Amino acid sequence: MADSDPDPQRFRDLMVDSEPGFAEVMICVFDIQRHETRTYRTLCDRPESTVAELAEELDRDRSNVNRSLSTLREKGLAERGRRLLDGGGHVYQYTATPLPEAKELMHETLDEWTAYVHSRIDEFGDEALE
Repeated sequence: MADSDPDPQRFRDLMVDSEPGFAEVMICVFDIQRHETRTYRTLCDRPESTVAELAEELDRDRSNVNRSLSTLREKGLAERGRRLLDGGGHVYQYTATPLPEAKELMHETLDEWTAYVHSRIDEFGDEALE
């Protein structure tokens, strides 16, 4: 996995859930928090949002929204752009990775993890029984 290995407990939880929802799958596959899935979904509805706009919409502190956005960007689920302000300076705007791309990223991430687990299984020898 590129960033870190997902929490195995989350995969167990996902497997026993007969109908996991979008948020549960994102949490498990990307090893993120529920508030980060909320931030992603809000970005899908409100592309090119600023941290201040997202903080207001999500009713969260700006520093927490910033951390969520950093995580989403690290996972490939959001992008940051810069908009110049009329009076000088700039503001960052964030846009979610489109859902079809995010779903493909979910598949790729899960496939990488599955390949890793298969390779670990293949490495087990008689000493694993001791």
